[in-house]
Parts: sequence; C-alpha cells; structure tokens
Amino acid sequence: MIATRLAAPADSSALAELFYRIDLHYFGPDRASREASARYVAGNLFQAHCGVQVMLAERENTAIGLASFSLLYPAPEYGGQLFMKDLFAVPEARGGGIGKALMKALARHAMEHGCKRLDWTAERGNADAMAFYRSIGAGIVADKIYYRFAGEALKAFAA
Repeated sequence: MIATRLAAPADSSALAELFYRIDLHYFGPDRASREASARYVAGNLFQAHCGVQVMLAERENTAIGLASFSLLYPAPEYGGQLFMKDLFAVPEARGGGIGKALMKALARHAMEHGCKRLDWTAERGNADAMAFYRSIGAGIVADKIYYRFAGEALKAFAA
C-alpha cells in the first residue's frame, strides 16, 4: 500500500536521499552527491524563503517517491494554481502506482486550497512521463510557451 503525506523537517534525511536519486537518474553518478543533496535540503527546504512543499510517497514507512510543488496566486477565477516542479519514484518502485498516488494527492491538496488547476511541465524527450500523464487523463497546454534564463544569460540579465 502506498501512503502519501506532506513532508516535514523530520523527513530531511529521506528527502536528501530522494533528491540524490533524482540527480543520479537525470545526471548520472558524476554529478550526483549524497553530501551535496543533504546540504541542499538543509539549506533550502523548510526555510523562510522556500515556497516549495514536497508530497512524499511511502511504502512500509520508507520514502519511495516525491512530488515537489508550489501553490501560486493569482490564478483564474480568484483561485490558486498548484504547480508541480518534479515527480519522481525510485526505479525499483516504478510501475507500482506511486506516480498516480502522488498526482491524486496533489489534486486533493489543490482542491483543499481553492486551486482551480494543477499544472506542470515535462521534457519532450521523456516518452515514459508523457505516456504516464496521458494515461491519467492530463491534457497538453498548447497555448503556453515555457521560457527560461539560465547560467550566464541569467547573470547578464540580472546585472
């Protein structure tokens, strides 16, 4: 059975491990570091400047997945928007309903907070993610374009 709940400061070690596993999955062992992940979680999550929450998925009291998200205002119809940043399940638990359980938990959280929509992005090359989102009935937002400043462009614009 999969349980979902909002992460709390006491979950920092489990979150650091999951963040490490995310980096390992997307960037490989050369860029993933358990120590850096632990520092990242300690320095950013649950701090006053952090507007991110994490929904944990657990099986037998072990964290096996997460969804990071923020509630954003304003949104249409004087409601809010839940924006999901990341959805992740450890590889050995994939295909077991973790993603769907997390998405349902986010949907319930959104409704409880007056949100009118739940949005997220997916990388065009991630066929598995796109197939999963289609399987749960999500639609693609064709009228939006995703923009970004990164690296040197961000530094230059900030100056």
